[in-house]
Amino acid sequence: MNPASSHSTNLQLLFFAVIMVALWHSEMLFNEIPLKEKWKHAVLNLQFLLTATFIQLPLSLAVIKVSALAEINSWGIYNHLPNIPSFWIKFLIGFLMLDFCEYAYHFVMHKISFLWKMHLIHHTDKFVNVSTTVREHPGETFIRVSFMIVVVFVTGIPIEILLIRQFIQSFSNVVSHTSMSLPKKLEKWLGYILITPSLHKVHHHDKMPYTDSNYGDILCIWDRLFGTYRELELSKINFGVDTVKDEHVATFSKLVAYPFSKFSKKTPVNMVDQTTKVIVDLPKVLIVDL
Repeated sequence: MNPASSHSTNLQLLFFAVIMVALWHSEMLFNEIPLKEKWKHAVLNLQFLLTATFIQLPLSLAVIKVSALAEINSWGIYNHLPNIPSFWIKFLIGFLMLDFCEYAYHFVMHKISFLWKMHLIHHTDKFVNVSTTVREHPGETFIRVSFMIVVVFVTGIPIEILLIRQFIQSFSNVVSHTSMSLPKKLEKWLGYILITPSLHKVHHHDKMPYTDSNYGDILCIWDRLFGTYRELELSKINFGVDTVKDEHVATFSKLVAYPFSKFSKKTPVNMVDQTTKVIVDLPKVLIVDL
């Protein structure tokens, strides 16, 4: 592994931790949640960091390795684009390619039954705050980073663009999950381009069709282009998944076991028709983007 890549990865983890801790403490100034309850909630979510570490770190090394090989061997779409002298134009192209792929990934996680049962663990949080960012089933951690390996191979995005975007993505993910809200005017203007905390809260609403909206990772332009953009007054948002009972996901062990339990068989996937929706809608998205 390139020492520079290793150093950048360590900086990203440190940056992610600092932002999380800072926002977690800031939330206490703006929300009347008892500290004991806030700690209990955080401890439950932070247990997912342990499983994520053992799964994500080895696979992240594979992402970096594939990115290096793609650059050396001229693999992927990015390496066959016309020669562009400006780094920032090339960065913008690579950034948009990666962000669209994240949108497509999130879309699919909601549309295929087994994948949704993994992903809904993130959605079952009934008190969304910065600790919700790391609430991810270990199975989804494996799927997500494995998907990124494929994306890097197909797109050929160089490591420097990949790492810069990961810094931005880490900041965006933590901020979008904070229980705080931005001023309404700022939310409105940022919301034309970016996924803001209020827009992501809509995605965490417990009822359809809002759960299946605002899939964007950093940018909300894909949601606006492909009809998955929605707004909802914050006072009307209830976090969680209305088809999952609280007692079935009350502990870390139950959350990990849920996708394989008898209870998950009664959890409908978030779609009208599972097969046709994936086969018909996603290719339309890919064609329009290209």
